Amino acid sequence: MDITIRTAKPADAEMLNKIYTYYIEKTAITFEDVALTDGEFFERMAEIMSFYPYFVAETDGEIVGYAYAAKFKNRSAYDWSVETTVYVKHDFNKKGVGSLLYAALEKALKDHGYKNMYACIAVPKVEDEYLTFGSVIFHEKSGFKTVGRFVNCGSKFGRWYGMVWMHKNIGRHVKNCARPTRFSYI
Repeated sequence: MDITIRTAKPADAEMLNKIYTYYIEKTAITFEDVALTDGEFFERMAEIMSFYPYFVAETDGEIVGYAYAAKFKNRSAYDWSVETTVYVKHDFNKKGVGSLLYAALEKALKDHGYKNMYACIAVPKVEDEYLTFGSVIFHEKSGFKTVGRFVNCGSKFGRWYGMVWMHKNIGRHVKNCARPTRFSYI
């Protein structure tokens, strides 16, 4: 399978929303429980793309995944840190799509001066039909380390789930380093 990674375009919003909707309706991977309209998804996407990198993966012209970075916290001291997200079309999991997306995302973030990637990941007490430890394992293989754990912080499908925060250092932390730069889609 030949996978191409490219910068996302606003026209991708409908397909990306379809990928995300599966996870909303069928899993506890996201704690969101109501599917977004394509317009709502587009608005979220446009806000992220106004500053941060956003990538899609394609094979044979079909979008099979996406990844992006977003603001970690609303204080300027956090400007060197981002929260990352990756979703892969459910029938393309474990085929390397997520790894390729994260590699592109990490390179773009490094190139723009970011130092820290964070991921907020839903976790079960015990794996079930809605949630496994697959995302944690993926992030560990991508070089992330668990730095925080919350117990029973989200309820979906009548069950309580926790979450972990994972971190990956991607740059040197030095005094007076330049602020990260905006990602350009031109």
